[in-house]
Amino acid sequence: MSESAQILYPDLHIERQHTLGLARARQVTDDWIQSAEQDYRMTCHLQRLEDKDIVTFKRTGATGQLLSAPDKFELDAKLGFLFKSFLPKIKQQIEQNLDKAIAEKS
Repeated sequence: MSESAQILYPDLHIERQHTLGLARARQVTDDWIQSAEQDYRMTCHLQRLEDKDIVTFKRTGATGQLLSAPDKFELDAKLGFLFKSFLPKIKQQIEQNLDKAIAEKS
């Protein structure tokens, strides 16, 4: 399990390699937090470290963590019963949004 995984046996794991560097990766992270809070009613906590950012997030039915590093993004989430039935759709949406955000900052 990765260094970002504080969640034992996540239901959802997404990893994306990129070449953005830390400054642009942080822009993607900040945009992700804004979207998660506004669009999905997540509560997010950002821990900004020298070499990476760690975002913990939660809402009813979902908890997780996003690692943002100079060369990758890694998201792990544990989903409640109701969200698990939508896992393929949720995963697809997160992947599309992350891929789009990376492309826009490249």
